[in-house]
Amino acid sequence: MNLGLKNKSALVTGGSHGIGLAIACALAEEGCNVAICARNQERLTKAAKLIESKEVKAIGIPADVLIPADIERVVDAAIRSFGTIHILVNNVGGGGRWEKDIPEDTADQVWQDVYAKNAFAAVRFTKKALPYMLKQKWGRIITISSIYGKEGGGRPWFNMAKAAEISLMKTMAMNQRYVKNNITFNTIAPGAIMIPDTGWETIMKEDPKGFNDFVSQLPLGRLGSPEEVAYMVTFLCSDKASLVNGVCIAVDGGESKSF
Repeated sequence: MNLGLKNKSALVTGGSHGIGLAIACALAEEGCNVAICARNQERLTKAAKLIESKEVKAIGIPADVLIPADIERVVDAAIRSFGTIHILVNNVGGGGRWEKDIPEDTADQVWQDVYAKNAFAAVRFTKKALPYMLKQKWGRIITISSIYGKEGGGRPWFNMAKAAEISLMKTMAMNQRYVKNNITFNTIAPGAIMIPDTGWETIMKEDPKGFNDFVSQLPLGRLGSPEEVAYMVTFLCSDKASLVNGVCIAVDGGESKSF
């Protein structure tokens, strides 16, 4: 399917590996020029080369989203390279496995950092991208939350941050100033996704029985892949999804329990 995204410019935060990189590659395959940011320069360089192999322009910008000035620098670099931003994917985040699952023993700084890395990073990137989208009267903002942003379970500081991301997108989507300028806001809520060198792979190696017991209870009997999340994001970026606005879509194979 031709999604009509050729020559669009995209910024994918946390785009050097996992879900972010899969999204960046999927958008590149549709002809988008893609900027990515992350903290690890080596990963960024490798990811940018992979994206460029799709015959589009790509830039990798080192940044720590806990530093507001870094967010400003990332957006400015994307604008210098591409002239505008048509698509923003707020993918950067984490914290779902930080600390032990004992709220009263978890330092305030953890709660603050997880919120800042997820929800407030999405706020800052969104605010920076919107003026360009309003000027060109077209834009797509998609935030990667989690099924734990829409139902109970997991670390409370993570759930709180991910629920805030869903609320942000829904509330922005109801603003006629944006919607009448062809800007949509949606959320993706992934379930358990197998990403190399992250939590699930560690659990699989350290506790294979526990991992297999968990996976066996999933409706699909397996974890999802980053690419399966990326395909949904890419569709939402297109004009074929122009009426999809303000929704939170679970991409979890039926894992979550909420409607």
